[in-house]
Amino acid sequence: MALLDEIAAPRDLRGLSHPQLDQLSSEIRELMIEAVCRSGGHLGPNLGVVELTIALHRVFDSPRDTLLWDIGHQTYVQKLLTGRRAAFGGLRTRDGLSGYASRAESEHDVIENSHASTVLGYADGLARARELSGETDRAVVAVIGDGSLTGGLAWEGLNNLGGAPRRPVIVVLNDNERSYAPTVGGLAAHLGRLRAAKDDGGTPGGNVFEEFGFGYVGPVDGHDIAAVEDALGRARALGGPVVVHVVTEKGRGWETAETNELDRCHVVRATPTSAPAPGAAPAWTSVFSDEMVRIGAARSDVVAITAAMAEPVGLLEFQREFPARTVDVGIAEQHAAAAAAGLVLGGMHPVLAIYATFGNRMIDQMVTDIALHNAPVTLVMDRAGVTGDDGASHNGMWDLTLFQAVPGIRIAAPRDGTRLRELLREAVSWDQGPTVLRFPKGSTGADMPAIDTTDGFDVLHNAPGRDLLIVSVGPMARLALEVAERLGDAGIGATVVDPRWIAPVNPTLVKAAAYFKQVITIEDSGRVGGVGAAFAQALGDAGIGTPVRNFGLPREFLDHGSRAQVLAHCGLTADAVTAEVLARTPSASAVSGISGRTLTS
Repeated sequence: MALLDEIAAPRDLRGLSHPQLDQLSSEIRELMIEAVCRSGGHLGPNLGVVELTIALHRVFDSPRDTLLWDIGHQTYVQKLLTGRRAAFGGLRTRDGLSGYASRAESEHDVIENSHASTVLGYADGLARARELSGETDRAVVAVIGDGSLTGGLAWEGLNNLGGAPRRPVIVVLNDNERSYAPTVGGLAAHLGRLRAAKDDGGTPGGNVFEEFGFGYVGPVDGHDIAAVEDALGRARALGGPVVVHVVTEKGRGWETAETNELDRCHVVRATPTSAPAPGAAPAWTSVFSDEMVRIGAARSDVVAITAAMAEPVGLLEFQREFPARTVDVGIAEQHAAAAAAGLVLGGMHPVLAIYATFGNRMIDQMVTDIALHNAPVTLVMDRAGVTGDDGASHNGMWDLTLFQAVPGIRIAAPRDGTRLRELLREAVSWDQGPTVLRFPKGSTGADMPAIDTTDGFDVLHNAPGRDLLIVSVGPMARLALEVAERLGDAGIGATVVDPRWIAPVNPTLVKAAAYFKQVITIEDSGRVGGVGAAFAQALGDAGIGTPVRNFGLPREFLDHGSRAQVLAHCGLTADAVTAEVLARTPSASAVSGISGRTLTS
């Protein structure tokens, strides 16, 4: 029987010898490689923390001692050691295990925020609470790394923790020299000097953590369980805040990852069940990538900015073509936005590309540093809307609610690959303020050409009569067209329009709504403060009484599953939307439209 099959809880680790622990580490790696290559997920980071996770659970008594993981995608090993071995094959599937830490799954998963650099804030608050309540025998251990120490929020936490010399928090720095790509900046150089001093047999000097008020242990080989256990034990004995510097290798134990210099297999995709069809549509990200290179060749003032994710957001080719005009700020979205405003002051047009969920982190900079100065920064948000298997924290469903409130901002949502190219060029050509371009994860699908264009918006379907106006947002145009076809079969004439630029609301489209019996909006974003809400407000401000029904994502955290499954849960399918419209619509004969008019007459 495999050793892993005998581990039902962390306490089962404590009776194992170190040779058995080495065997267990190998079994864990073999299982993760097989399962994650099948389901997709964050393989490289987890291969790098096998021994570290085992050591943590041998030294500390979780959940009495609290282990807090920064970036919850590093917790696959913890899942395997805390009773979730049998369910691991269902990783990232609907009703299966989350690809991140999940409090619903286990008492050992304490926080599930998978946005980087937050753990030291949690640790500081938790340690303060225990200090106030008189608890002195429960450790607080914060694991930070995989690039997350480059975020400013982490240094705010270090500042506060280091200023409390009697507060015992153990900060485990998982130094793998990378996030997606190699870690950049002065911190990376400093950690390199600490590692080099240890390798040379000397004592690390000029230690920034000690200057902040921390005790310091390390650097220690993160793949030597005995050495890590010893370091953790010494840190606990020191009392007060202590940094344990653990050096690991991302992708450890899998040659495919170890030889992948791009990202050490940070994320692997699920094994496809069939080969892609010939001529299959490209991914949204790849279309953006290609168009950015074209724009970069034509515009020497265009500068690309990434927050440690050049390849995932489609800036790798731009970086290869124009390295001097590509800026990697590390996991630091707020700095990226402020730096973009500075680039504008110097005459550049920055294109900042991030995942939409991480756009939440930079709303203050978008308001006060960019929009307040009318700075022409283009923010490109990949993975907008439902991302599916990455779960609640990674759905890009708050961007429109947040950014529509920013004065002077213009927001575009392309419905297909051709529109992505067109709207990206329009965005970087706009010099009167900030622009945002959002698109989802996955394939663009086939292009959906317009049958007419009127004052900036596209007409995609124009049925006889004016029973219903469907305002579709971005790629939801495909769903809108399906709904229009089904309603036509039921005798209801539906016109489908794509605003292209969804903010500010197009005034001509508002006037057009007056000629319809009702309006529905369909968006892959939150209904609260979304495009539908803005359109309804615009109608009200214009004194137009046409009723509006908004279809979008509810105000709730959405469980992981495929994109199609999550959209279905939210009622964003042709069947569900059509049924809802029919339930609210009088008979077709009673709603016969205003025939013989043009859309805007």
